[in-house]
Amino acid sequence: MFGIICWFTETFGYFWTLVMIYLAIRGLYYFLKSNGLLPKKNVAGEHVFMTGGGNGIGKLMSKILAKQGAKITVTDINLEWAQKTVDEITKAGGEATAVKCDVSSIEEVSKAAQAARDAFGDVTMLINNAGIVTGKKILEVSNELATKTIMVNTVAHIYTTKEFLPDMIKKNHGHIVTVASSAGVCGNPGMVDYCASKFGAVGFDESLRLEIKKMGKNIDTTCINPYFINTGMFEGVKTFNDMILPILDQDWAAQRFVNAIRQKEPVVFVPFMSNTVYLTRALLPTYFLEKYFSILGLSDTMDTFKGKKKD
Repeated sequence: MFGIICWFTETFGYFWTLVMIYLAIRGLYYFLKSNGLLPKKNVAGEHVFMTGGGNGIGKLMSKILAKQGAKITVTDINLEWAQKTVDEITKAGGEATAVKCDVSSIEEVSKAAQAARDAFGDVTMLINNAGIVTGKKILEVSNELATKTIMVNTVAHIYTTKEFLPDMIKKNHGHIVTVASSAGVCGNPGMVDYCASKFGAVGFDESLRLEIKKMGKNIDTTCINPYFINTGMFEGVKTFNDMILPILDQDWAAQRFVNAIRQKEPVVFVPFMSNTVYLTRALLPTYFLEKYFSILGLSDTMDTFKGKKKD
């Protein structure tokens, strides 16, 4: 190995040798964290407040965390869905309770928070997972639906965090998770209201993380930014290339998200290619950035959007 480094240094110089070493280390680190091979914190005994836990990623994460010993308050606007998640958790030997909650309503969030405390005590892990999408262009979406998207995908994070952060600060222990989206750093036709809401969620997480660090408190934050996931929420969307930007399998995605939480990763982009979108925003002029997005097919993904089927 030392001989290879010496040869590379003689051939390309010290600067590029250091660059290659850095990239190799970063590549190894990414491989370890994406495969859940880094040290993980124990979630046994944690009280998780999961929004949107009645189906999709929220349901899958709830089941994984419950299996690892966490107590789960499963909230959803559809109580029947939340109860089904709880039934599956308890059948497997876990602890969970179901609570109906429309996260866009501050009154319902407050009631759900109290119900959670009554069931399992103070919440130590908040996972803001609930989300909605209209999939309509700006002149087609109603003002009511656009406002609802912002309320559920962004404003609700403020409601839930203000409910649980004070107790986390007192205990000097907690974790707040924001399930945002790659659409939170990359605009897309047909997703104006959705992208606005997810940009807000990303900004919320970043500012919250810095506030907590300034307090000097032992409270973790994780912002998860996935590409499309095959939960049915984005039924019909297409991707440019399954090898470069694949539509994510929901079971894999849920496990990856839980690994990220337990590994205390502050910001996560999945798949790995999504990181380049974040990077190119900072490096490329707008004209070339738009061309890059066009080459990746990002501007056409919503052309075939159908939306989640009604149950």
